[in-house]
Amino acid sequence: MIEIEQVEEVIASMEPGDKARLLQWIVRDLSGATPGIESHPDVAGGEPCIVRTRIPVWVLVQARKLGASEADILRMYPTLRAEDLVNAWAYYRLHRDEIDQQIIENETA
Repeated sequence: MIEIEQVEEVIASMEPGDKARLLQWIVRDLSGATPGIESHPDVAGGEPCIVRTRIPVWVLVQARKLGASEADILRMYPTLRAEDLVNAWAYYRLHRDEIDQQIIENETA
């Protein structure tokens, strides 16, 4: 695995145009990433969850659809922060079909 210090050395030696192309590539690569949300096969069946927790995004979205306010959700899940809900809603906007399908699958389970 390449250490960050090695990456810094390589970037420092690059021409400005190459740095700009690298930055554009990084932005494109990260465009599908949603901060604060992660998926691991061994946590919640691989469903996207809030970092630091095992709370799936679909659970929060479903609570909201059922009429829970953000304050209600934060009371129900005291480990969550307001920032976590912002991240969950952003993830849902980008992955609506995936999350809606998870809601359906978990309701019928």
